[in-house]
Amino acid sequence: MLVFLVIWYLANLVLGVVVVVQLGYRLFYGAPSASLMSFGDSLSQFMAQIGRFGTFHTEQKPWPFADWPTARAPEGEAPHRVPPAPHPVRDEEPKL
Repeated sequence: MLVFLVIWYLANLVLGVVVVVQLGYRLFYGAPSASLMSFGDSLSQFMAQIGRFGTFHTEQKPWPFADWPTARAPEGEAPHRVPPAPHPVRDEEPKL
């Protein structure tokens, strides 16, 4: 449990960085990043699993003893979508 306590504190720092980067991303692009939204959600679920395990609410150990939590669908603002890049033009020069 002490190892999970240290992991929880490190995850808390990572989540804080994600929040600050997401804020900057939203200010720059006008909408949040979809990948940061997914990672932040799964990280917060992981931290909740540590909390439930550490308080003896459950016997199920969090990751790496279980699967990493999957991100849920966003409930708030729609994420910023980057359109796919166009296919590169083929090199039509004859090969010698």
